[in-house]
Amino acid sequence: MAWYALQHKPAQAARALANLENQGIECFFPEIDVETIQQGKRRMRREPLFRGYLFINLELTDPVWHKLRSTRGVVRVVSFGNRPAPIADEVIQGIREGLESAAEAGGIHKGDKLEILEGPFRGLNAVFQEYDGETRAMVLIDFLQKQHRVSMNLDQVRPG
Repeated sequence: MAWYALQHKPAQAARALANLENQGIECFFPEIDVETIQQGKRRMRREPLFRGYLFINLELTDPVWHKLRSTRGVVRVVSFGNRPAPIADEVIQGIREGLESAAEAGGIHKGDKLEILEGPFRGLNAVFQEYDGETRAMVLIDFLQKQHRVSMNLDQVRPG
């Protein structure tokens, strides 16, 4: 058996997934939690890792192939030269492992120690306080025997 990519109709991933699973097809629809800012508030939302696509595990000789094009929610099988393009098991396994490690990491949390990489405070340690918009963070820096609250770009710091 090999994995193949299917393109689903816009906003019909759940429908395509349910219909494929009802036909007894093993499916994989990778989703990831993403932080977004809506109305000034940071919110977590699940989004597909590959927007518009999901993966199925089938034999090329399986009679279900003829039903795929008429499955509700499915647009087409990703193919090259009218032949479905197989995806190696290692690739799917790598995606699954990446999703697990991303879920475990979970971003930066209040109280985490950070190292400043750029700017006038380069080399100093800081403590994460909160996100300040989409690309910035409020951190506490020990400087001149006092803690200072500073807003920095997220690319200027790393967990330390």
